[in-house]
Amino acid sequence: MNKLTFPQNLYTTKHEFNEYGTDDMRYGDITAARLKKEFRLTNISNIVDPWTMTRLTAFDNPQSRFFGAHSGNRHSATLSAQQCARLLFEEIQVTSLPFACVGPWKYLINRMLQHFQHGTGMPFTDMQLDAAYKNQIINDNTKNSSLAAIKEVINKRINYEKKIIPPETLSAITEEISYRTLPKFDSMIHDKINGLGITIHDVYATRIDLLSLEISEKGWRAQVKYTGQDHFGLDVDDIQKAKFKQFQFFRIWFILQRFDQFGFRPFLTNMEATITLEEKRP
Repeated sequence: MNKLTFPQNLYTTKHEFNEYGTDDMRYGDITAARLKKEFRLTNISNIVDPWTMTRLTAFDNPQSRFFGAHSGNRHSATLSAQQCARLLFEEIQVTSLPFACVGPWKYLINRMLQHFQHGTGMPFTDMQLDAAYKNQIINDNTKNSSLAAIKEVINKRINYEKKIIPPETLSAITEEISYRTLPKFDSMIHDKINGLGITIHDVYATRIDLLSLEISEKGWRAQVKYTGQDHFGLDVDDIQKAKFKQFQFFRIWFILQRFDQFGFRPFLTNMEATITLEEKRP
């Protein structure tokens, strides 16, 4: 029986990597008329009116106690599209705070929004994001853990006498992973306030590779690499859902991305984690 060569792919999602054709990767493609009529996006900001490109005052802000108090011939300051967008980015940073107020990764949203503002659609990588991704994988202690699935199948099929695993072990791992939950940031509590829930939440594409496997008389040791990719962008279905549309953060994000006067480019978010698995011989 031939020994396996490495690396070996254990699992790859049907969603492809580097997929730019999805709706959430579109930008600058929706007019003001459609945004207001179809998506009912009228109250976007407390600072500016993106439809008229004007600066708002306390008399214009529905959340202000002075709203509507002065109905005379006021002249709001006219802004360029660039000035308006800059103020919206300042506001979105503020409105992100309730979603990213605790934990070591709460500043990731700031860096991702800056990349959104100043980038040209280039992919985003960050060492802290990789650390958060790895933390999510190794701390998933549920029965649906994909990492646990890999360990379980190797334990069942390993041959200590010949120091090999049968080649069909790989397909068995693939099948087992297909029944498990892939890494994502969707915890009911922590990911809602640590910044990962709104920046990533789900992971669009995932690849899992077995980089090495060492077998001895005492046990085995393997290195497994997870590669994940998400889309930092909103599609039309997102903004029509109440859980997104109710928050000013997402309304501003959608306008900055999809309004044909702005068209800031969404981008791919890349993350990876290499994890060591070890097991002693029973």
